[in-house]
Amino acid sequence: MARTVVDEWLEGTPEPQLGTLLAMREIILDIVPDAQQIISYNMPAFKVGEGIVAGFLPTKKGCSYYPFSGSTLETLADDVAAYSTTKGALHFRADKPLPKVLVRKLIKARLFEIESKRK
Repeated sequence: MARTVVDEWLEGTPEPQLGTLLAMREIILDIVPDAQQIISYNMPAFKVGEGIVAGFLPTKKGCSYYPFSGSTLETLADDVAAYSTTKGALHFRADKPLPKVLVRKLIKARLFEIESKRK
């Protein structure tokens, strides 16, 4: 795989956050293989078509997932109830990464939002 801007951005990220975020990137790209890896709002992000569907950051205590929407986490409130959240971020421990099934739901919900806005 060619080196990306996300690889460059992640340089210097400490473990265990680095390993967790690299695994999350693999999950995201498995779900949306055509996603463009970019930097948006100073974080690694994944763009599908004209919309950003996911992003992530390391934090001091773990990691955060960003759906790039103020409503995705609200839409999936029951699915994310076990995690600490803000309006636009889902926080999780680096040693307890988000399950692939949850990441898939988050991305599908975000893709639905993007498609709904286009209509």
